[in-house]
Amino acid sequence: MSDSRKVRASTATRLALALAAAGAIHAAPVEAQSRRDYMLGRPLATITLRAGAARPNASDGVFAFADSLLTLNPDRYTGLSLGGDIGVPLTQRLELQFSASTVTRRVQSEYRDFVDNRDLPIEQATRLRRTPLSVGVRYNLTPAGRSVSRLAWVPAKIVPYVAAGAGAMYYRFHQEGDFVDFRAANLNVFSATLEAKGWAPLAYGATGVTWAFMPAVAINTELRYDHSRAPLQGDFTGFDRTALSGIGLTSGLQFRF
Repeated sequence: MSDSRKVRASTATRLALALAAAGAIHAAPVEAQSRRDYMLGRPLATITLRAGAARPNASDGVFAFADSLLTLNPDRYTGLSLGGDIGVPLTQRLELQFSASTVTRRVQSEYRDFVDNRDLPIEQATRLRRTPLSVGVRYNLTPAGRSVSRLAWVPAKIVPYVAAGAGAMYYRFHQEGDFVDFRAANLNVFSATLEAKGWAPLAYGATGVTWAFMPAVAINTELRYDHSRAPLQGDFTGFDRTALSGIGLTSGLQFRF
């Protein structure tokens, strides 16, 4: 009788252990799945890395002068834009944002109405670089996320936003090649390197959207307009204030920390 009771007790123990193990195996994926839906606390900062295209206005000042003589136009200055932001959330809707980007474009051109004494085009290469640095405020049109407990924070899937701010833009306008000397009676052709560079004040406005496909990672797309004007220095001194403004469309990844 005592042996029979021992066997039954051993079987019950094994059954209980098996059920407990099965429950643990089943609970682990559920817990892991839930953890993939939230972060431990609201993020303290975000880093966004973006790439896209930007087009400067390039329609007045030295740009208008160059366009009147050379085969240049504003569309030809459209170039690759690379940039990034550091964001510091203040509330679920408001964020302090530090931004930097750079756009560089090299364009080949020639005089529209002149050739050299061998009937060959008079050619040059023009390079324009714009590097805006700014500080601004981003306002989320919907909350960036919600707290579900003292520790857990669930990001919103889609968050549209607007942003604005100010800063400074570094510019460099560089031309190298052959040019016509209009001060000479016989319109001599000479080789030269001409350059203007410096800093100009900047204001900007932007709108965009983020789509969170992971709690700590989102896709960001942004349309931004930079407004900046400056009297060019260096070899182009004397021109009216030239618009360095432009519009850009970029997309990339945002990481929350």
